[in-house]
Amino acid sequence: MKVHQFVTSLGVLTIGLALSGSPVQAFSFTTNVSGTYDAQGNLDSTRDIFLDSVTLDNGQTINNFALVKSAQIVQNDTWSGGNTGAASSERGDNAAGQKAELATNESIAESLGNRNLNNIIDTEDVGSFKINLMFEQAVSSLFFWERGMNSDLTIQGLDSSGNLVGSLFKLSRKTQQSAGYSIDTSEISGAQAVGSWGVKLSDLGLTGSIFGLQVSADKSHNGPDFKVAGSSEAVPEPTTMAGIALAGAGLTAMRRRRRAKQS
Repeated sequence: MKVHQFVTSLGVLTIGLALSGSPVQAFSFTTNVSGTYDAQGNLDSTRDIFLDSVTLDNGQTINNFALVKSAQIVQNDTWSGGNTGAASSERGDNAAGQKAELATNESIAESLGNRNLNNIIDTEDVGSFKINLMFEQAVSSLFFWERGMNSDLTIQGLDSSGNLVGSLFKLSRKTQQSAGYSIDTSEISGAQAVGSWGVKLSDLGLTGSIFGLQVSADKSHNGPDFKVAGSSEAVPEPTTMAGIALAGAGLTAMRRRRRAKQS
């Protein structure tokens, strides 16, 4: 191989490797649910809506989830009536589950510790909270849903002892994907679309697995109304395959140019 050809192929491989190491934020997935449907096939947004599985962009389906088993309120603006305070337990108008404006560790764990996506943590728009959540088992990927698709949420990993690990990661409302369903909970007057975020441990600057999360928000987050579940199944890094594909495409193009010159 000539020197300039070697340099070209090395450059293509370098680009591919650089892309494979690039951080990817909030992967997308399809949410598969079951619930009560009307005669027209519309999902009742006020009743129980159960998470069956999620399907990743590569076709992989995940149906084994690690749910929240306990919660510890580190800080939560106090509810004093009406739309005050910060995070509270909320449910659909006609759904089973916890409703508690004055949230407790137990009510938060109950709201998040099931597959009912119409059980959420509701945050007032200017409220501020910080809550530690522990899962049933170690997780390697995270799935979030947010009612309204108009708020942010900040997260950080917790180890088995509840210590903070990795880096803070802010889930932006701008990167939400449609979850394909809506919910109508007791604090709002009509159904709102739900968005979703997927998070890999690399987004948190971590490898392996974590046992919990610290979730937090202040008034700049615009009151996230959310649900979260974890999975022990790791989600592959899409840029790894993209980098390999780019490198391969570059080498193929180089070989074609070499054959054209020889002919």
